[in-house]
Amino acid sequence: MNMQQEYNKTTAQETDDFLDVTFIKEDWGGDGTGRLNLSGRSTAITQEYVPREYQFFHINVAEEQEWQIDGMPKSVTSAKRRLLTWHNSGASTSIVYLPPQFEAPAGIFTADLEIFILKGTIQIGDWQLNKHGYSFIPAGVRLGSVKVIGGEEVEILWMENGPVPLKYENLQDNHSSARLNEYIPALDSKLLPWGKTDTVQFEVAKKKYLRKHSNGGGTWLLAVLPHYDGINSMIQSYNEEAYCISGYCDIGDYHVTKGSMCYCPSFVISGRHVTDDGGLFFVRVDRDLSRLGTVLSYRNYI
Repeated sequence: MNMQQEYNKTTAQETDDFLDVTFIKEDWGGDGTGRLNLSGRSTAITQEYVPREYQFFHINVAEEQEWQIDGMPKSVTSAKRRLLTWHNSGASTSIVYLPPQFEAPAGIFTADLEIFILKGTIQIGDWQLNKHGYSFIPAGVRLGSVKVIGGEEVEILWMENGPVPLKYENLQDNHSSARLNEYIPALDSKLLPWGKTDTVQFEVAKKKYLRKHSNGGGTWLLAVLPHYDGINSMIQSYNEEAYCISGYCDIGDYHVTKGSMCYCPSFVISGRHVTDDGGLFFVRVDRDLSRLGTVLSYRNYI
């Protein structure tokens, strides 16, 4: 039985408070406290979860034209969405396109939300998020009104983390159990320093943490430097999502370039990583990569 089948949908329905829903365990043995729900996902190219198979595809997939967040007033202008990966719990990763006239009222969401701006500018309450801006909004934290500014469509990497479907609720204050200590209202990634990576395989790459999870996993930017060659394949003992912002990297036989999405289930054998020109990637991982055994060099002799 896979992670999707193990998830008990009635748990969310029978729970009076969306913040009391039990974490879903990761399929590598984790306890679920990282709350990404990257295990057991379907993707835009495989409607059923395929274990131990690295999936690469461009975000130019079917587009939902009249998309709205569940619970939002009908008067809010609809957006467009390309659904990239999803889990039965309601967690998902999408590209969302907000039109120039978009404006939504203040309120809360019933699930954690991460957003990373790929193009344009939005105002959320007192804060602005520009290109490569990041925000983490825990379930139950009240946001100010959301508005597109500058007259340009906003393109967002939009990540609903579960463990229940994300809905809007018109609350005038934070939920009493909201994790305000984890709230990141507006982070300009361009102002963050580059640091070292956690694994030997990427020691010549650079990393910017956007958020570090309680279980050691995280959300970060990875700069793979020009002339990088990983030499060997890797066994990746964790779940990962990665989006190519610019540049490219060849992973095995696949040419990962700008606009490519990568979904890596746990214990995948990932092909040799090679790039002449380098690349910039947005990455989410549900395990601490600094621990021994999470990333292993692997030479396939077959």
